Amino acid sequence: MNPLQHSIEQFFYRKSELCDARDWDAYLALFDEQCEFHVPQWDSEFEYTTDPRRGLSLIYYSNRSGLEDRVFRLRTGKSAASTPLPRTLHQITNVRVTGRADGLTDAKVNWATFYTRHGVSEHFFGHGTYRLRADGDSWKILRKHTLLLNDRINAVLDFYHL
Repeated sequence: MNPLQHSIEQFFYRKSELCDARDWDAYLALFDEQCEFHVPQWDSEFEYTTDPRRGLSLIYYSNRSGLEDRVFRLRTGKSAASTPLPRTLHQITNVRVTGRADGLTDAKVNWATFYTRHGVSEHFFGHGTYRLRADGDSWKILRKHTLLLNDRINAVLDFYHL
């Protein structure tokens, strides 16, 4: 197996594990401080918002402070929509890795998140596109673009669903 491919797959598996375990400090540490986090809204059946500054998004953070704020709200109980937090199981598949001339790495993944809350179990699924920078023996996320493929969202959408 390609060592780069293996390293990035293990990184995504670890990211999923940290989110499921609610290890928020370790989870946040995977994201660069300037990381952009974008979940576009669908504009039509097959077109979605590509520029979060000009169109609507389901979630958009221009840097990691948006994620940090969400974690703060979860920890302090200031997110009524997330109390209690659901139990989640994140799955990552079909990881495709592309090196870039600038030394960064792009990765595309398919993902599914199964969750249960208040006795109701559901799932989210979609595609993720990441820009990564090597960070010691691991990686930092510089950009996360997540395309949610669900037609209906029966819960308040948050970062831990993705």
